[in-house]
Amino acid sequence: MKRVIVAAIATLAVFSMAFVSCTQKKPAAAAAPAFRIGLVTDIGGIDDKSFNQGTWEGIVRFAKEVGLKEGDYKYLQSAAEADYIPNLSTFSDEKLDLIAAPGFLFEKSISEVADKYPNNKYLIIDSVVAKPNVVSAVFAEHEGSFLVGVAAGLKAKADGKKIVGFLGGMQFPLIEKFQAGFEQGVKAVYPECKILVDYAGDFSAPDKGQAIAQKQFNAGAYIIFHAAGGTGNGMIKEAKERTAKGDVRWAIGVDKDQYTDGIYDEANKKSAVLTSMMKRVDVAAHDVAKMTMEGKFPGGQTLVFSVANKGVGIPENNQNLSDDIVAKVKEFEAKIASGELKVSETPAK
Repeated sequence: MKRVIVAAIATLAVFSMAFVSCTQKKPAAAAAPAFRIGLVTDIGGIDDKSFNQGTWEGIVRFAKEVGLKEGDYKYLQSAAEADYIPNLSTFSDEKLDLIAAPGFLFEKSISEVADKYPNNKYLIIDSVVAKPNVVSAVFAEHEGSFLVGVAAGLKAKADGKKIVGFLGGMQFPLIEKFQAGFEQGVKAVYPECKILVDYAGDFSAPDKGQAIAQKQFNAGAYIIFHAAGGTGNGMIKEAKERTAKGDVRWAIGVDKDQYTDGIYDEANKKSAVLTSMMKRVDVAAHDVAKMTMEGKFPGGQTLVFSVANKGVGIPENNQNLSDDIVAKVKEFEAKIASGELKVSETPAK
C-alpha cells in the first residue's frame, strides 16, 4: 500500500511541475527599436519623382529594415520656403531622433533651428552646415553629370543629331555643377555638338519645364538633361508626347532612375527617358539614419558621395542605351573613380 501511495505522490508531483511549466509566461517578443525619424520636404513635395521622393525612399527602406512602426517615420511637406523653419521646429519639439531636410534651400533654416535645438540631430542633403548636431551629405554631381553627358553625346552622334540641351531649376553654383559636368561629358565624345542651356528659376513648375523643353526641342535639341526637380517633369512630359507622335526626342532624368516616368507605350513599356543621373540621396538618408540609431551620428561631418563610392552614376539597367554606349560610359566612370580624369565643377565661360 505504501508503494502505491508513494507512486501516486510522485506522479502528482510530476504533473504539478508540468502544469506550472505550461502556465509560465513566455518571454515577450523583442520590441521594435525605439527610434523616430522625420523628413521635411522642400517645395517640390514628397512625390516630386526626384529629390524629396528619393530621400523618403531611403528613410522608408531603413525603417522597414529595422522594424520601425508606422508613425515612427513620417514627413512634413513645405508649400513655401516660409514653411521650412516651422516644419523643422515641429519635429524638433517632438524630439525625433533624426530630422532630415533635402536641398540646399534648407541651409539657413537648418542652421537656425540647429542652434535653437542643440540636443536634436539633423541631416541636411546638398549643402554644408557646420554645426555639431548637423551632418551634411553632399554629392559630386558634376561627375555623374559627365557620365550622362557622354551617353547623350554618343547617342546624338550615332543618330546623326547635332544639338542637345540642359534644363536647370534655379541658377546656383550647385545646379551649375550639373550643367558643367554634362557639357564636359558631351564634348569629350562629340566636340561638334551644340548644347542649349536654360534655367526655369523654379524647382516645382512642370509647366515652365515643358515650355522650355518645347523651345529647346523646336530649336533642334534631340536630348535634354534636367536638374530641375519637379520642373523637369514637364520636360519629360514633352519628350513623351513628341515621341508618342513619332517625333523621337529623349529626356535624361535626375536624382533617381526616371525611366518609368517617361513611359509613353504602356503595353511595351517604352520610355522617352534615355538614362538618368542617379544621385543616391536615398543612400545618404538610409546610411545616416542607420549610423544615428547605432549611436554613431557623424555630427559636424561632411559626407561626400561620388563616382568612386557609387554615390552618383547611371542606373544598372539602361534599356535605351546600346551596349557600346554603356561600355564607353563605364570607361569614363573608371577614369573618374581612379582620379585619372578630373571633372570641373563650373561651366565653361
